[in-house]
Amino acid sequence: MKKIVLTGGGTAGHVTPNIALIPELRKHGYDISYIGSYDGMERKLIEDYDIPYYGIATGKFRRYFDLKNFTDPFRVIKGIHEAGKHLKKLNPDIIFSKGGFVAVPVIRAAKKLNIPVITHESDMTPGLANRLCLPMATAVCCTFPETMKSLPEEKAVLTGTPIREELKSGTREKGLAFTGFTGKKPVIMVTGGSLGAVAVNTAVRNALPELLKRYDIVHLCGRGKLDESLIGTPGYIQYEYIKEELPDLFALADLIISRAGANAICEFATLNKPNLLIPLSAKASRGDQILNARSFENQGFSMVIEEEKLTTITLLEGIEKLYADRQKYIDAMAASEQSDAIGTIIGLIEKYNPHA
Repeated sequence: MKKIVLTGGGTAGHVTPNIALIPELRKHGYDISYIGSYDGMERKLIEDYDIPYYGIATGKFRRYFDLKNFTDPFRVIKGIHEAGKHLKKLNPDIIFSKGGFVAVPVIRAAKKLNIPVITHESDMTPGLANRLCLPMATAVCCTFPETMKSLPEEKAVLTGTPIREELKSGTREKGLAFTGFTGKKPVIMVTGGSLGAVAVNTAVRNALPELLKRYDIVHLCGRGKLDESLIGTPGYIQYEYIKEELPDLFALADLIISRAGANAICEFATLNKPNLLIPLSAKASRGDQILNARSFENQGFSMVIEEEKLTTITLLEGIEKLYADRQKYIDAMAASEQSDAIGTIIGLIEKYNPHA
């Protein structure tokens, strides 16, 4: 049996594309293992798919002062040693990495063991962890055409982002049953990513008195970010996190309000869901979400409000305009040629697997 190790973690965006590959990898006869951090969210997500999971120590590479900057390098060194032990035991033919700092020790260990590595960059510009791994990668997949110029020409492959097939299987009827909505109003789904987004949550909740006059709202607010004072509000339902019912919520949603993580917005485009993006501010990030959002805006897939311009008024105006023009966005997404990301990546895995 062919063997592959998947790695990546820190946020759901570094895990869900790996999950999207699992059914097709199994069809191609791969024995799959996963290496992630000891206690990251990737552990729970992957174990639900009955895949052996191996934890390692991880450290973050920060570009700002933090006391952990003095201890994390030792955690990375420990992680490389642990990853090497796991890889020697598992003896995989190839590794596929979705990025995040947990992937750095795995890829460094793989390089020492001469195991081919394919990495994937979802954002417009490679993150620090992926940049550290570029010299050791056999091939580098990316989502946006604009990213190709930031990658080594001989390694770069435009693949798109793998999207889980089950996201397409939801029904509006099941979504209504799950939320308890009547179906008489359009439905807005709000999501800030797996960790939630305080700015998005606050803006939406401040606008609720006006929004609920016309819309029902399902709010995926992130762990620990429920507003107990709003529990029981007619037309508004909030969840910390949703897994099994997510396809039905997508089917139910007429509009989506979201951050602009690459994996999430690719899901919206694949599902033809009109979306209002509020990218993470450049003050709080390296600006990748802003670039992602602008690319989708230029392609006619998304409306964008920068976080610095986000107010109750701009949010309400944006939602009204998006809803009025929703068919234009649906048509643009439906007309786009979505690449076969899963098929292309599986092809690369087969190409670089020395035993395929």
